[in-house]
Amino acid sequence: MIKLENVDKYFGNYKALKGINLEVCRGEFISVMGSSGSGKSTLLNIIGGMDKPEEGIVLVDGEDITAFTDEKLTLYRRSKIGFIFQFFNLLPNITVSENISMPLLLKSVEDHPLVMSAIKRIGLYGKEAYYPYQLSGGEQQRVAIARALIHDPEIILADEPTGSLDSETGRSIMELIHALKEERGKTVILVTHESNIADYAQRKIYIKDGRIAV
Repeated sequence: MIKLENVDKYFGNYKALKGINLEVCRGEFISVMGSSGSGKSTLLNIIGGMDKPEEGIVLVDGEDITAFTDEKLTLYRRSKIGFIFQFFNLLPNITVSENISMPLLLKSVEDHPLVMSAIKRIGLYGKEAYYPYQLSGGEQQRVAIARALIHDPEIILADEPTGSLDSETGRSIMELIHALKEERGKTVILVTHESNIADYAQRKIYIKDGRIAV
């Protein structure tokens, strides 16, 4: 489903990714491990269409997304990708249900039953009118997961989704991600530096100094 061929990424004179070659099958759950600054998040951002490489190609379902226009990349992110971030990235001045609805609204879709179903699935029924500040960190991440999945993307990209949570809450979040992946057959690429979190994946890859370690 996803294939990177000889991908290089620079930030100024700094080479963040060096000749990355990677294949991910449809429905696969992989973890990307490495120390801080190794290139993990950069790799995720390139797959998600947030960044473009200077060299190489990124094929998703046979299409080279590096050749997409900005408009087509925006449509790609809105339709095919669901992002989960370390710090939740919820909008603070709108409610749980409104935060979850955002990807649907960007596609001009209104489906309140779908949103309520998602709220029940993440275990926050009764808190749909709460604001993010009224929730715990784990609850906020559950909202972020529901928001990432609400538009039914094929690919879930999770960047250190448990990094700001305690170990018990992190474990419950990973169990939720794993369960949703199994239920819906999503392709999941998870970035983490924690081996116990990486263990939830079917396959691990390691990045060191911008290269996939063999």
